[in-house]
Amino acid sequence: MQIMSVIRTIRKSLVEMLASNRKIVLLFGARQTGKTTLSNQVLLEMPGKILKINGDEIKYTELLSSRDFSKMKLLLEGYDVLFIDEAQRIPDIGINLKIIYDNMPQLKMLVTGSSSFELANQVKEPLTGRTSTLKMMPFSFQEMKKNTSIFDIQQRLEEFMLYGLYPEITNYANSGEKEKYLIELSSSYLYKDILELSNIRNSSKITNLLKLLAFQIGQEVSLNEIGQSLGMSQETVSSYIDLLEKSFIVFRLSGFSRNLRKEVVKRDKIYFWDLGVRNCVIQNFAPISSRTDLGEIWENLIVAERLKYLSNNQITTNSYFWRTYTGAEIDYVEEKNGKLFAYEIKYSKIRKNAPQTWIDNYGNNFKCITKDNFWEFVM
Repeated sequence: MQIMSVIRTIRKSLVEMLASNRKIVLLFGARQTGKTTLSNQVLLEMPGKILKINGDEIKYTELLSSRDFSKMKLLLEGYDVLFIDEAQRIPDIGINLKIIYDNMPQLKMLVTGSSSFELANQVKEPLTGRTSTLKMMPFSFQEMKKNTSIFDIQQRLEEFMLYGLYPEITNYANSGEKEKYLIELSSSYLYKDILELSNIRNSSKITNLLKLLAFQIGQEVSLNEIGQSLGMSQETVSSYIDLLEKSFIVFRLSGFSRNLRKEVVKRDKIYFWDLGVRNCVIQNFAPISSRTDLGEIWENLIVAERLKYLSNNQITTNSYFWRTYTGAEIDYVEEKNGKLFAYEIKYSKIRKNAPQTWIDNYGNNFKCITKDNFWEFVM
């Protein structure tokens, strides 16, 4: 299938890193987000001799796990660029990349992985100071806008809220094809690294945890309550969520506080990077007009799109939600250069002002994000 041709925002950063950096460039992201496609596009424009290795190829696995530079040199000598795709499949790839890096300073390296190296390889000797890292998400609204208009994206909001923005899904015309793709994606790809690399033998544990998280998007999550529901310890639930984060399936927001006693900070909110995956987990692709979770879906969409925007454009901020024990709350708070920005996320109803408690303590730099102005926030 021909994937929609969308210029990825991180492409510019990837080109610049490979051209100027004397560092290993790591490109992380969930499977099927287009890492290999983007890498090959960028490598086509690079000068020099390029060695491309797929982490699934057994003939390379033993060599690149060997910790023996004399063996690796036989493979790598004469090349200007080394590209390793799906590097999490290669045991001890972290320490072996370090050996190559230290012994072949002129060799440029681009490495992709569908999970972070902590998950994939339990790297004992870190690559600290030797890497530049980029993250690749499903398509973002900012990227889609390059091929279409804000008006078109607004018209297709329901489609994106139901089926998400994985690159391949944007080419399917009808809902049946989209749902079939998401089921295949969820069952065959997304959990693969977690199950293979973290010694979880029973995939139902991950599936059941994801279902509970999917029903609680936009809400504060109690690890203790989830653990009781699933028959797991709180520590096990926390470790599984950590694995899901490292595999780019979910992400969490923490509560913001400047140590006011009335502010809630102990629980996190957990969202999905892609709503198609979330809706597939709970097997609910009902139209937006009949959903009881429209507010939660919209909140998840906007928070995820904002974080994609920040990540893709290399913008550093701290992101939170805010709530007090008396019930005052703000969906999304950003802290940048010591300044606070508060956002309420409502599909249609506009909220004019922040809660008075927030205004009294942090000022009134506040905006409500709706379906009528969301592009200002995420594009």
